[in-house]
Amino acid sequence: MGLTFLKAAFLTPGISVPRRAGSQTPGTGGVPRQSRRRKSVAIAYEAGQGGGAEPRARWEPPLWREQLQRIRRMRSSRDAPVDEMGVHRCYDSTAPPEVMRYQVLLALMLSSQTKDQVTSAAMLRLRRRGLTVDSVLQMDEESLGHIIYPVGFWRNKVKYIKQTTAILKQKYGGDIPSTVEELVQLPGVGPKMAHLAMHIAWDSVAGIAVDTHVHRISNRLQWVQKETKKPEETRVALEEWLPRDLWKEINWLLVGFGQQTCLPVNPRCSQCLNQDICPAAKRL
Repeated sequence: MGLTFLKAAFLTPGISVPRRAGSQTPGTGGVPRQSRRRKSVAIAYEAGQGGGAEPRARWEPPLWREQLQRIRRMRSSRDAPVDEMGVHRCYDSTAPPEVMRYQVLLALMLSSQTKDQVTSAAMLRLRRRGLTVDSVLQMDEESLGHIIYPVGFWRNKVKYIKQTTAILKQKYGGDIPSTVEELVQLPGVGPKMAHLAMHIAWDSVAGIAVDTHVHRISNRLQWVQKETKKPEETRVALEEWLPRDLWKEINWLLVGFGQQTCLPVNPRCSQCLNQDICPAAKRL
C-alpha cells in the first residue's frame, strides 16, 4: 500500500504560515507573502516507491534448482536409513490419532544424536509394552531407561520423556500441541523436532526441519548466503529464499543424501551427480 505524503508546516512564533500561491494576506495589497524560513521535509520511501529506489531482488543460490533435481535423482531409490527406519516408520499407524501423534513425538525425542536403526529398535520395544501417555506415566524411570537404551543421552531422555508426558496429560489431554511455539516449550523438544512433529503428526508445514545433515549440506552447496554455524541459523537462511512448497520435502531429501553420499567425513564426491557444480567438491 502506498504512502500518503504531506508537506509539513512548522508554526514558529513570529513567522507566518505559508499560503498557497495566489492567496492574499490582508494589508499586503494582494501580493502573496512567502515565509523566508520554509523547511523541507525529508521523505522516507518504501522499497520500489519514489525516490528512484529499485526493489531489492531476493537472493537465491545460482544453481540450486539443478542441484536439487540431481539430489532427487540420487534419492529416487528411497533406500537410505531414514526411508526405512525414520520417525515416520516408528509409530503405530492403526492407533488412535492422539496416540499416533504421541508416538511420533517420542520417536523424535529419542532420535536426537541417535542413528535411525537404534531409534527404530527402541520404539519397537516401547510399542510392545503398549506405548501411550498413560503407560509411560505408570512406568518408572529405571524401566524406561532399560527399554530405550542405547539411544544417545538415554538418561537425560528418560527425564525429558517423563516430564513431557506429564505435561501432555495435564495440559493437552494426552495429545501433543499443534504449534511449533508450544512444542518447543516441552522438555527435550527442540526446533527440528517441533517442525518434524508438525509435518508428520499434524500434516502441517510451519517451517523447515534442519538437522545436522541439512545444516552440513546447505553450507556445502552454499544454499546459505553466509556460512551458518548452527542448524537454527540455517533454517532461517533457507526459509528466506526456498519456495514454501519445498519445505516439507527438503528434510527428507537431504537427510537421506547425507546418510548415503554427502557424509560428514569423507563424502563420496566421486559418486555424487553434483560433483561438477558443488562448491565444496572442488575443495575435498
